[in-house]
Amino acid sequence: MLSRANGQESPTATLARREMLSWRLLQLEPSALRTPDKFDSPQRMTTTGRHLPATLHRLTVRDAHTCDQIANRLAELIEDVRRIRVDRDDTRELFTLMLEEREGGELPARSLSDGTLRFIALATLEMDPEETGLICLEEPENGIHPQRIQAMIELLRDSAVDTSLAAGEDNPLRQVIINTHSPAVVAQIPDDCLLFAEKQPQPVDKLSFPPGQAVATDEHPVIRGLGFGCLPGTWRDTNSKVGTTPRGKILNYLNATFSARDSSAPGERRVMDRPELGEQLCLPLPDEAELR
Repeated sequence: MLSRANGQESPTATLARREMLSWRLLQLEPSALRTPDKFDSPQRMTTTGRHLPATLHRLTVRDAHTCDQIANRLAELIEDVRRIRVDRDDTRELFTLMLEEREGGELPARSLSDGTLRFIALATLEMDPEETGLICLEEPENGIHPQRIQAMIELLRDSAVDTSLAAGEDNPLRQVIINTHSPAVVAQIPDDCLLFAEKQPQPVDKLSFPPGQAVATDEHPVIRGLGFGCLPGTWRDTNSKVGTTPRGKILNYLNATFSARDSSAPGERRVMDRPELGEQLCLPLPDEAELR
């Protein structure tokens, strides 16, 4: 429908199409992030992370301190990083991402871990004023040590526009949406940014279905649709289209790592079963109905 819209007949649909064309779903691939760039390569990073060295080179030409700022960000993730730079090989006409360690050694991108490369790519995106619009990212915690997840969350928060300031080159109009299965990520994001997604029965108008399509009953047709829940007391709670997620369900999710279910083999002791450790972990939660 949007592809057939034009500005004269459907100006709203045309604007919606223009907005949706700016959406980017990042699917950062380690092989793409490790690939050097030729001098004539595009200087904007793709959704897979290709052309990261060329993009960094462009940003460095614009601001010589760009790599230093990214290295400072990266130091929150790995402690032994001194700086990053883009190596310019005039003989082969290649740009290569390099990381210098505090002890003096230097590593090319092909020797860096997946998590390090993803973090550098996202830090580069955060520094790039040309990256605007909606950016979506799946499971940003992949490849990140659990104790360093907070650094990733802070980077993603800084990548989004600061709504208290005017949008501009230093504050690009940019929104970031992530999905995650990690309780460690959910626990550290701002509470009003969180939506729980669940499959829920959705009542529908039977006339909206093509002839012959099955519904639950003639009187109360329903489909299994996606529903969202927010935390009570946030600004989202005032939106009648978004329900609240019960406290018990939230606690069960955040404590899912320490489930009481015993999946160990006979005679086997899990790490969480050790007395000096298990006693310090979260206890199994009572029934959800008790916590509502």
